[in-house]
Amino acid sequence: MNDPKFLKILGNRDVLALAFGAMIGWGWVVTTGIWISGAGSLGAILAFVIGGALVIFVGLTYAELASSIPLAGGEHVYSYMAMGRGASFITTWAIILGYVSVVAFEAVALPTVFEYLIPNYSKGYLYTIAGWDVTITWAGVGILGSILVTWINYRGIKLTTSITFIFTLLIIIAGVLLITGSSIAGTTENMSPFFDKGVGGLLTVLIMTPFMFVGFDVIPQASEEINLPQKRIGQLLILSVIFAVVWYVAVIFGVSRVLTPAEMSESNLVTADAMAKAFGGSKMMANVLILGGIGGIITSWIGFYVGGSRAIYALANAGMLPKFLGELHPKYNTPHKAIILIGVFSTLAPLMGRPALVWLVDSGGLGLVVSWFMVAVSFIILRKKHPAMVRPFRLPGGTILGWIAVFMALGITILYMPGMPSALVWPYEWVIIFAWAVLGGILYKVSVNQYGKQFSDEHMKAELARVVRYEDGSDIEPKYKDA
Repeated sequence: MNDPKFLKILGNRDVLALAFGAMIGWGWVVTTGIWISGAGSLGAILAFVIGGALVIFVGLTYAELASSIPLAGGEHVYSYMAMGRGASFITTWAIILGYVSVVAFEAVALPTVFEYLIPNYSKGYLYTIAGWDVTITWAGVGILGSILVTWINYRGIKLTTSITFIFTLLIIIAGVLLITGSSIAGTTENMSPFFDKGVGGLLTVLIMTPFMFVGFDVIPQASEEINLPQKRIGQLLILSVIFAVVWYVAVIFGVSRVLTPAEMSESNLVTADAMAKAFGGSKMMANVLILGGIGGIITSWIGFYVGGSRAIYALANAGMLPKFLGELHPKYNTPHKAIILIGVFSTLAPLMGRPALVWLVDSGGLGLVVSWFMVAVSFIILRKKHPAMVRPFRLPGGTILGWIAVFMALGITILYMPGMPSALVWPYEWVIIFAWAVLGGILYKVSVNQYGKQFSDEHMKAELARVVRYEDGSDIEPKYKDA
């Protein structure tokens, strides 16, 4: 009996919906008011333009690498081929933190949206975290949602992408109504102050942007399930990033035109109230926006289960995590045990309460930019070490774009450090970072000791030999030895 393999079934529509739906998610619904109040209307737009520029440059390096090395695990494979085993684990473990943070974020976002639809539904006090009362009904909504999304991902990529496409359409309909309605009904006067809290305000919003743009890198994670020409993988990746940048800027512009700062400060859900005001106070239109937001929760939730489970699968198959996490389901062809592991994190997240929304955004964002930095470095190294590797989506200008991505990612990484206006909060956010690093170090050490370093090297060599080709028609074996 043959071992189960990933199903190669994803087309243009599936890939674009998976990446765009993962990037948009729920964040634009729940935190647009935070962005505008934190930096002013134009300040928030500028922060997203800068953050979007970083993601586009990093995305370009991803696009070349994903089209050249279409293997599940994405970052894991690129960084291994460029820098070896240790760097590969650090890169992949960092991106998994980002993915798990988004998954957990959505599990906390779901009960938050119910507060708008069903006021005062939160009952059954449990305890208080950072001033927030966690209740049985509030946490229960997130836990039930988490179990459902885990089941959807467990059942296979065909089901997940079908559901993602439907809910992505719902997001687009709701978002376009918000953007057009608020832009037309609003005024430029409402956008004042254009810039608020100076550079500190801009930086505070800027460090949130990596978390909001993460999702394009789900495409490389699912490379082995994409049934398209390799060049097309890179093109769709960049297209999804451009769509996301335009989306966030348009939402900030529209909301800031229709709501005054005073109205935002009094609002429980700024985007829904902006939608209602744009359409003459219509509660129905506010609920349409909420439905779009729920669609965003589902698409993002699903997308990062796909990305996170494939990254865990890749590490486990390479002997860098316990090998049972690298098993595919015999019927559904999914890394089902990795999916269940992510489901555990997701199911526990609502028990942290609503303050976890900001903690997860910031700590997960650091994991993302560290991984993006490592991918950009890998791009530069592979251009030097493997110049003749076939690159269906080849960037012009040699390594210039890679160096821009490296310095931009490094610059944003510094913004999370102590002493910066936008530094991670102690103890909550740094505890998440340190706990994740310690957990990864233990799992890596135990796994490598159990399976051996040679196992990792032989496995990765065999995987790369399946897909990497050179302009002279040879495979990776001689180049790998010479590198």
